[in-house]
Amino acid sequence: MKQVVATSWDLTDNDRHLFMRVQQSMPLLADVARSDLLLYAKGPQPGEIIVLAEAQPHTVPSIYLQSQKDKVVTREEEPVVWQVLTHGKHAHRSNEEVRFRGSPTIQEVWPVFNDGRVVAALSVEIGLLERDRQRRKSIVFRRAVSQLRRMVQRGQLEGASNIGALGEHVGPMVVDATGHILYISSIAEGLYRKLGYTHSLLWQPIQELKSDESVFYKALETGACTEQLVQENGQVWIKKAIPLTTETRPRWWNRFVRRLDEIDGVILMINDITGELEKEQELRIKSAMIREIHHRVKNNLQTIAALLRLQARRTNSPAATDIIKQSINRILSIAVVHEFLSQDEATIIDLLEVCQRIVSEATRGILDPEKKIRFVMDGTPIFLPAQQATSCALIINELLQNALEHGFATRNEGTIAIRLEDAGARLTIEVVDDGDGLAPGFDIARDGSLGLQIIQTLVKEDLKGEFALINHDGVHAVVTFPKLPRRPVATPLERSGVAA
Repeated sequence: MKQVVATSWDLTDNDRHLFMRVQQSMPLLADVARSDLLLYAKGPQPGEIIVLAEAQPHTVPSIYLQSQKDKVVTREEEPVVWQVLTHGKHAHRSNEEVRFRGSPTIQEVWPVFNDGRVVAALSVEIGLLERDRQRRKSIVFRRAVSQLRRMVQRGQLEGASNIGALGEHVGPMVVDATGHILYISSIAEGLYRKLGYTHSLLWQPIQELKSDESVFYKALETGACTEQLVQENGQVWIKKAIPLTTETRPRWWNRFVRRLDEIDGVILMINDITGELEKEQELRIKSAMIREIHHRVKNNLQTIAALLRLQARRTNSPAATDIIKQSINRILSIAVVHEFLSQDEATIIDLLEVCQRIVSEATRGILDPEKKIRFVMDGTPIFLPAQQATSCALIINELLQNALEHGFATRNEGTIAIRLEDAGARLTIEVVDDGDGLAPGFDIARDGSLGLQIIQTLVKEDLKGEFALINHDGVHAVVTFPKLPRRPVATPLERSGVAA
């Protein structure tokens, strides 16, 4: 928004300040009104309109599949918006072009004034079915929402950015300035029943409730939106308070004077996160158990590797010793992944760190100390799910072993480079050596070792990718595969919109 406003035509600094205040309040209004909000202004070209800001609701699905921010439209495309920007009067229409779940959307547009001029238009857009649901609600609540919308138009709402988004199952209430409950939703009433209030709380003084209602008094005292985490009788609630004020004086007056009687009431929003917190605690316990299991698996794998080392020392056959050492490195490459999983709650592994550990293990385990082989790592951190990371660890281990065993069988020095590339949808692992190269007529299906067969199986079956060996001044091994999308899990507090 700052970029669009800064290059606009005839806006003053005061206009820009008003736009910023309106924009900061729009997400809260979108949640309470269960509507999409768009802030329009005239563009520099005749008949041109620009979307300065938008806010999509968290309480219902948005009617737009894509962001409308910075979109430029004509007055023919948005005739109602143009009418409001031109004449400064509220207008509405049924929008057949923007349909939500097969039904038309309703567009209501209000002017945004500053110093007697129309500087913008606030469009509130909602699906027809949701609009009908809203109309069936109490007139008290609908008037409170309208009052909140007028406050947003004037840039009068204080502290809207200090509270988080509203949840889908939030329970609204409307309380007047004297503390009497004028409206309480069925969700809110159900929550208070859990505290022992079996009778209706409508018209009851909020000060007579034994529950913690300090968020209401704080909103009255400060005149700003506020939120609080409340614990009552084993219940954990998030309460958000939105003060409602009436513009009876010039805007500059409220900068210097604010009295209690200027606030008409407060919209309270209550969200019960008790069950989600209990589930989160259960997940934490399970996560700790899983980390402990990974830790034990890592220890067991290292114990197996130690036993194999003892066996290798007692074996007189060089071929058998070599096979055992290869098996040890495969086991240790899997142990590296389990070590990362045992140290972190996440199931996402940084492949770059895994590569560095595998190179260290290869340097200590299979690299001939008399040979001067240099390892080079190149790439940025790439985060993969545990299953993909395990397959990649085995593949990198096999490629390193193959390069050391075959590429430098007759050479005492050289370089092995490991490159990781994240191309968005696909990932690439390259292991390049400047060793002897592939034998003439080499065919991977006919001449490939057990290690190469393991790589082919892992790439094809586990990673659903492709594997190629290129003979050019050594061997260039390339593995490409599609990246699985990461899905971060929000905590109950994040899902409920508690501000940090």
